[in-house]
Amino acid sequence: MHADEVDLDAQLVRRLIAGQFPQWAELPVRRLESSGTENAMFRLGGELVVRLPRHPGAVGDVEHELRWLPELGPRLPLDTPRPVGRGEPGAGFPFPWSVYGWLEGSNPVAGALDEPERLAEDLAEFVVALRRVDADGGPPNHRGVPPATRDEPTREAIAQLEGRVDTDAMTALWEEALRAPEYAGPAVWAHGDLSPGNVLVSEGRLTGVIDFGVAGVGDPAVDLIVAWNLLPAGARETFRQAVGADDAEWARGRAWALSISLIQLPYYWETNPPLAANSRHVIGEILAEAG
Repeated sequence: MHADEVDLDAQLVRRLIAGQFPQWAELPVRRLESSGTENAMFRLGGELVVRLPRHPGAVGDVEHELRWLPELGPRLPLDTPRPVGRGEPGAGFPFPWSVYGWLEGSNPVAGALDEPERLAEDLAEFVVALRRVDADGGPPNHRGVPPATRDEPTREAIAQLEGRVDTDAMTALWEEALRAPEYAGPAVWAHGDLSPGNVLVSEGRLTGVIDFGVAGVGDPAVDLIVAWNLLPAGARETFRQAVGADDAEWARGRAWALSISLIQLPYYWETNPPLAANSRHVIGEILAEAG
């Protein structure tokens, strides 16, 4: 998916584990199917998972999660990744990597939710709880900024989609999104990437949230993207009411959902079909809302 992506396989993970965590050297290693773009995941035995950056741009996520997850996790109402080991470059792998406790659950699929209203309430509970964590000293969330900062790459993505989507409609939607009032409140925590691939569910209920690589403080409206990338229209309103988003915050959240999907779509059209499909879903949901 990336020009500078490194080769990763189970044999490499076995070598890394044997060299740095010999207590786990006899555990079986199995690569996990995932639509994730930044890291590869390998299950290690029954209780652990290994997470390795796919390319240099994802390396910073390792230290970020190891630093902040121990502080955030205990303050949240569900399971989050629990770091149990920090790996160093070695065995031909050039980046730091990490080992976490295994979390049960599966990724939900937009349009195929068992109990969307209850999931909407669970997601809102998570978002609200994260916003209440003390933000003093927290790292900046690069998505906790005005959507207008994404104007140039969003318009470039729209141009790349010529012939594949209604680019006039996309441009009109984006220009409307840019008119949302900027955030004027205090910086608070946000996950920053609440997509279906980073959400775990069991029997229709939210059980965990993973991938805190971009979590930080700023405008929390970006966490509203889950309303369009996962929830159906009816549950979307349930989520909004539970979070307490006013019109301006809701508009910024929708702007982020649109921008992220438009930028992802041409980039991953061929290389990541699940992510491209979800991007098309988001665009369709926002188009439907706009009539």
